[in-house]
Amino acid sequence: MGDDARGTLTGRLATSIHEIDAAAWNACAGAGNPFLAHAFLAALEDSGSVGGRSGWSPRHLVIEDAGGAVRAVVPMYAKTHSQGEYVFDHAWADALERAGGRYYPKLQVAVPFTPVPGPRLLVAPGPDAGGLRRAAVGTLIEVARASGVSSLHVTFPEKDEWRVLEDAGLIARLGLQYHWDNPGYGSFDDFLAALKSAKRKAIRRERREVAESGVVMRALAGEAIEPRHWDAFFAFYMDTGGRKWGRPYLNRDFFRRLGAVMPERVLLVLAERDGRPVAGALNMIGADTLYGRYWGCLEDHRFLHFEACYYQAIDYAIAHGLRRVEAGAQGEHKFARGYLARPTYSAHWIAHEGLRRAVEDVVCRERAMVEHEIAALNAQHSPYRNEGEG
Repeated sequence: MGDDARGTLTGRLATSIHEIDAAAWNACAGAGNPFLAHAFLAALEDSGSVGGRSGWSPRHLVIEDAGGAVRAVVPMYAKTHSQGEYVFDHAWADALERAGGRYYPKLQVAVPFTPVPGPRLLVAPGPDAGGLRRAAVGTLIEVARASGVSSLHVTFPEKDEWRVLEDAGLIARLGLQYHWDNPGYGSFDDFLAALKSAKRKAIRRERREVAESGVVMRALAGEAIEPRHWDAFFAFYMDTGGRKWGRPYLNRDFFRRLGAVMPERVLLVLAERDGRPVAGALNMIGADTLYGRYWGCLEDHRFLHFEACYYQAIDYAIAHGLRRVEAGAQGEHKFARGYLARPTYSAHWIAHEGLRRAVEDVVCRERAMVEHEIAALNAQHSPYRNEGEG
């Protein structure tokens, strides 16, 4: 595969996360993003949410030195569909198959069902980290070519990784999400004070209406989350997932395992009425970011979605000194709740030359439009007041 300052590097594919030592994986992944933890990926596999007939077959890349030490890892899956990715390539698949080609299987570097930006080329920190990232990209391309897949996709990498992937010849695509940033607020009222008057009043009105509806909000973390709370949340998840996706991606066993192996990384917001949970939102806690993931309800209450998913998350982030809240894909309504448009990234290698040229042309034009959209959205819809504005 190649040489570095410490000797020859070799790459291999693991068909289960359990084929890779947990400590070695986590040393490369770091502690910042909970979705990249060995325990999180293991919970997906062990619960059967990935693997088997899910269409997500683990093909994790492991790069080792001559002594067998793990130097880099990449979470990767062989895919037989394009579900659960949140960076859409259905039109590309349709174009290739109409031309007589076969789009699936493909390789996907990602965290399944998780549109959360974070590292994808996971290397242990050190002076040779840049070289290891480049080696990982080169190996990914070699694997894609050797396996005969139609394509390789790296979704939601960090920006510096995106540049490395683009330098290696992958097509660099741009997307957007809505994130909330914390410049150091001391309280929720400090955050409100930064907003334009109309937005500030609207949020206060929404929170007051939820409180007056008889719904009580509870934010549970760690060991405070009991099996009964998971049971209640899973009912919410299944209701929302069944309506949005037809078949929810995750099963009850996944949430059981998540609560057992990573309790300190979970924040579960429950809405209760008359002592009974009626809605909930699941968040994961990172080193400096709170990640909002799933929401569901069995009763409709005006503004409850905003309270459970956005205001409770902001409250928690401020109280715990987190720099950011990421609330997932979609939703211009998040502007009114203090969130701003932020770029997300993906990179794509396509074997078929004709399809590659066509996709490259489309993505180039799309990228310019997304850049303009992010700037325009933030300029026109920012809820934050300008200096001197009430």
